[in-house]
Amino acid sequence: MNEQNVNPQDNYQIYPIGFVRRDDNSVQLQIREAFRPALKQLNHFSHVNVFWWANECDNEALRNTLQTNPPYAEDKRTGVFACRSEYRPNPIAMTVCKILEVNEKAGTVRINNIDAVNNSPILDLKAYFPVTDRVKAAQIPDWLDGWPEWLPEEGIGLEY
Repeated sequence: MNEQNVNPQDNYQIYPIGFVRRDDNSVQLQIREAFRPALKQLNHFSHVNVFWWANECDNEALRNTLQTNPPYAEDKRTGVFACRSEYRPNPIAMTVCKILEVNEKAGTVRINNIDAVNNSPILDLKAYFPVTDRVKAAQIPDWLDGWPEWLPEEGIGLEY
C-alpha cells in the first residue's frame, strides 16, 4: 500500500494473550500465564467477545483484498468493511462466545464454539455487556435476511 494517507510509522505492536485450542470434545481459550489474573470475575458472565488474529489469512495478497463475495451471500460483492470476512487489511476477527467454564488458575476459558482454527492467536477478551454489545433497532441489508435473529445456542463455528 503506497497511499498518501498510509504512514509507515503508523505501526502498532500487538501480541497474543493466548491461543484457541480445539480437540474432538471441546474448544477453549488458553490464556498465557502472565495474563491469567485478567480472567478474575469473567466466570460471572454468560458470554465473552473474543478478538483473535486470522493468522491463516495473513499474507500480503489477502491484506490487500478490499472486496469479496462473503460465504453467506456468495451472489453479492461487498467491501470487506461491510462483511465479516477474514480477508482484510488487518485480519482481526471478533466472535461472541458462550462461556461454559473459566479456570483462572489453569488459564482456560471453555467456550461452546468459535469460528477460529486451532492455535489462532487471541488478541483480547471483553466481557459481553448487553447494554453496549447489542442495538435494539439494528438494520442489515436484505441479502442477510436468512440469518437468525439471535446467536445460536451452539455458537458460530468453523462451518456456517
